[in-house]
Amino acid sequence: MLAVDTNLVVRFLTRDGEEQFVRADRLIRDHDVYVPVTVLLEAEWVLRSAYGYLQARVVQALQGFAALSRVMIEDASTTAEALGWAAAGMDFADALHLARTEHCDAFISFDRRLAAVAARVGSPRVRAP
Repeated sequence: MLAVDTNLVVRFLTRDGEEQFVRADRLIRDHDVYVPVTVLLEAEWVLRSAYGYLQARVVQALQGFAALSRVMIEDASTTAEALGWAAAGMDFADALHLARTEHCDAFISFDRRLAAVAARVGSPRVRAP
């Protein structure tokens, strides 16, 4: 199994730079690859900030990538839950924070929007300090 970096995931998803896309595509199709959650988080940020993808497109791209047969996502079920919440309108980083802290009694934040979105999508309770 090979671990992959954000730049490989982004090249694969965007087809930006034909030579690098071909190399990324071949690697992902020919090898089992492991994708750390941190790589997905960074890929989401790059796709939004550098490529201008809207959140729905980013989530769809990451979900499709995660579903590839040779791709293994770190903490796959938690990451899938976070992507589901992101698809419902939550910021992906916030969704990952919440999904990875479900074992806690609450997630404490000053972010009122996060609390409202979390309540709407059914994630763990978010409350102010």
